[in-house]
Amino acid sequence: MSQFAILFGGVSYEHEISIVSTITLKNVIKKGKIFIFCDAKREFYLIDEKDMKASFFSKCEYKKSEKLTLKQGGFYKKALLKEKRVEFDTLINLIHGKEGEDGTVSSLLDFFGIDYVGPRLEGSVISYNKEFTKLYAKSRGVNILKYQVLRKSDTRELALNYPVIIKPLRLGSSIGLSVAKDDKEFDYALDVAYEFDDTVIIEPFFEGIKEYNLAGVKTKEGYIFSFVEEPLKESILDFDKKYLDFSRSEGANRAEIDKSLQKDMQKTFISLYEDMFEGAIVRCDFFVKEERLYINEINPVPGSLANYLFDDFNAVVENVLLPKKRNISIDYKYINSINAAKCK
Repeated sequence: MSQFAILFGGVSYEHEISIVSTITLKNVIKKGKIFIFCDAKREFYLIDEKDMKASFFSKCEYKKSEKLTLKQGGFYKKALLKEKRVEFDTLINLIHGKEGEDGTVSSLLDFFGIDYVGPRLEGSVISYNKEFTKLYAKSRGVNILKYQVLRKSDTRELALNYPVIIKPLRLGSSIGLSVAKDDKEFDYALDVAYEFDDTVIIEPFFEGIKEYNLAGVKTKEGYIFSFVEEPLKESILDFDKKYLDFSRSEGANRAEIDKSLQKDMQKTFISLYEDMFEGAIVRCDFFVKEERLYINEINPVPGSLANYLFDDFNAVVENVLLPKKRNISIDYKYINSINAAKCK
C-alpha cells in the first residue's frame, strides 16, 4: 500500500505543537503512514505508530527508536550489510514554526529530491515573516491593516493609536502576542515579544472584529476549499487556546456568512496561493471590518493541516498538486568546447 511519511518535531518554539498535530493526524489520515521525528539535535528517528503518544517524546523514549539519515532520494536506516531507504510515496512537512515554515525544511527536501506536501522556499519565506506577508499581499491587491515594525534597537515610539496588538515578527501560535491599551502595557508587551524575536509587528486592535479562517489546496481538478470557520474566541486567541486547537480533528464552528463574502474569500485565497504555495495545504486567516475583507496571516503548515475544516480531508491530502520538478541537464558542453578550442 502506498504511504505518507509525516515529518514532525524540529527546533522551534512550536516543537511540542508539531508533536500534537502529528498525533492528531495519525487518527485522521486513512492511507498508510509512517512517522519521522526530528529532535532538538536535528537527528531523525523512525517512530512506530503505537509509540505516537506525547509522553513518548517528553520522556525521550524516542531515542530507543531507529535512527535515520537524510540522503539523496529519502531517509535511510541501517540494514544488515548496507543502508535501506525508508519507503514512502510522499512526505508531509508538519514541522511548525522555525525551520518547518521558514524555508529550511523545504530547501532540504528539494535538495535531496523528496516529494512532499508543504510550502516551498519562496512561500515559506513570504509567510513566515509577517512584514513580508503584508508586502506580498499588498502587491497582489489584497487588503491589509495598517502596521508598524519595531526592532529591538529602535526607540519605543508607537506610530499607531491605542489599543494595539504586538506580535513577534517571525513566530506563530500566538506565542509572545499581547494587546496594549496604554504606554505601560505597550512597554511590557514589547519586553514579552522581544523574548522570542528581535523584531515585532504592531497592528491596530479592534475589539469584536469579525475573524474567519479558510483552508484550501490546488489539485489537478482545481481548488478544493474548506468551509469557512468563525473561531470561537474571546478578545484574542491566546497560546493555550491555539495549542488545544492544534489537536482538533472536528468541531470547527461554521461561519454563517453570505455567499458573496465566501466567494470573496476564495478569490482572495487564490490570488495569494497561485504561483507561490503550490504543493501546500494552506489556511488563510481573514478579518472583516466595515464590510471590507483583510488578510491577517497565511499559514502554510496549519495546525493538524486544518483537517477539521474539510468535509473529506483524505481526499484533500491525496490530491495535492505538487509542483513539477525542472530537470536540468549537466553535460559540460561549454567546458568541453573551450578545451577543444585550446587544443587546436
